[in-house]
Amino acid sequence: MNIRGSDMSISRRPTKFRIEPGRKWKLLDLKELAYYKDLLYFFVLRDFTVQFKQTVLGFLWAVINPVFQMVVFSVIFGKLAEISSDGIPYPIFSFAAILPFNYFSQSLTGASGSLVGSASLLTKVYFPRILIPITPVLSKLVDFAIAFVILIFMMLYYSISPTWNILFLPLLIIIMILSAMGMGMWLSSLAIQYRDVKFALSYITTLLMYTAPVVFPASLILEKFGNTAYLLYGIYPMVGVIEGFRAALLGFKPMPWELIAIGAVSSIILFVTGGSYFKRTERIFADVA
Repeated sequence: MNIRGSDMSISRRPTKFRIEPGRKWKLLDLKELAYYKDLLYFFVLRDFTVQFKQTVLGFLWAVINPVFQMVVFSVIFGKLAEISSDGIPYPIFSFAAILPFNYFSQSLTGASGSLVGSASLLTKVYFPRILIPITPVLSKLVDFAIAFVILIFMMLYYSISPTWNILFLPLLIIIMILSAMGMGMWLSSLAIQYRDVKFALSYITTLLMYTAPVVFPASLILEKFGNTAYLLYGIYPMVGVIEGFRAALLGFKPMPWELIAIGAVSSIILFVTGGSYFKRTERIFADVA
């Protein structure tokens, strides 16, 4: 077999890739996210393990924090202030609210600083930027699951049995996740452009906690301010989630479907607008990081 030398010559030009925005606007490119699913798994695993790295108690901190809050709230609001808990023992009344709210609060804290903390990655390699604020929202679900076990033990201790409404618990968790993702995308995009967000976040989370029905029942708003204010209160997505958790798990009153429906719409709006703003601003992330 005779091969001429000229035929063996291969042009060795460097291969160039050009990354351009897609022709059609998409809130989430599911095909691209599926392609990078292994990277997302690594991010989530790293985010969960790093928070407990070099700690003596390790995963127990996921339990200690909500339990400590429950004790403080039970003493101050349950005993001293004597806030109504609708006939349910105040410790489990407050813990059933602390559980979803802590997930929401911790997800916001993690997502808001995620882009700033990953600045070196943004300027070196391409991957879907949306993975960064999504990571803490998913990793905090592990903390949520660990703390949920404590709630189960408390239900056994107080001899509280869930009703059939517990079947709606996945719906409440989806609303909770959508709300956290939506606000997380908003805050992460704003935080990388305006570092004031980092300083304001502690005030924001404190405000969100005391405006949510964590230490008091949402029915108190209905009694004090009427039905219109009660429904407007449901615009805050965590109101319906928290009251739904109490109804589904503790079974002391019917599911607050009006609050859940309003909160579900709000969570979808937060998710869509947060994703939209994130997509519009992600082209400047590498420049301002």
